[in-house]
Amino acid sequence: MSALRIERDGDVLRVTLARPETRNAFDAALIDELGTAFVDVGTVRAVVLAAEGPSFCAGADVDWMRASADLDLEANLADANAMRRMFDAIDACPAPVVAVVHGHVLGGGIGLVACADIVIARSGTVFAFSEVKLGIVPAVISPYALRKIGESAARRYFVTGERLDAATAQRIGLVHEVVDDVDEALARILGELGSAGPRAVRHAKRLVLERPDGPDTARRIAERRTSDEGQEGLRAFLERRRPTWASSRDRTT
Repeated sequence: MSALRIERDGDVLRVTLARPETRNAFDAALIDELGTAFVDVGTVRAVVLAAEGPSFCAGADVDWMRASADLDLEANLADANAMRRMFDAIDACPAPVVAVVHGHVLGGGIGLVACADIVIARSGTVFAFSEVKLGIVPAVISPYALRKIGESAARRYFVTGERLDAATAQRIGLVHEVVDDVDEALARILGELGSAGPRAVRHAKRLVLERPDGPDTARRIAERRTSDEGQEGLRAFLERRRPTWASSRDRTT
């Protein structure tokens, strides 16, 4: 049985963790399916990452952890690299990734959040870099988490493994919005993405990931200004009309 449910909803791809009986904890199958799901998302305007059941992701599956305890260093390294490739695929997804989280987001589950571009958390969601409680460390997720929360927060929460409420997660930059109505918040975010140039959104994401230098920034804006999409955006603005790319989710309609 698949560990994921993947659905195309118009110009949005919805990827849903579908192991509610394990609180969507990671095992080899889920890691493989998630990594594959984000390799080629086509021309979608956004990817929504969500989960079934009472929790978004409770870290590593107990049976998977039990099995890993009997693996040697090389086998454990192979497992860790598979997880790293999964996070890399999500992080590098050309379309914006919107994570909608609830319940518990623990251990590697925070890695999913850290790789997302926009994170909406339901009120009451609990987070923790819980690895140290098991005698291990959040090594594989650390590049993504450090980029999100910075060294100061990491030096506390990596080493304590303490639980964070959603407000604290928002304060340190792990979460963008904490809401009671996640459906309304998601619809609003998708509406904003739908009102933006599809290629411009992808190029804007690349700016953040690649951090180009001065000459490269000038080249990129010149290319966008002279592109068909950039020309259409300017004409639509001057003519006070919706651009041709505006989707049905555009909140300006």
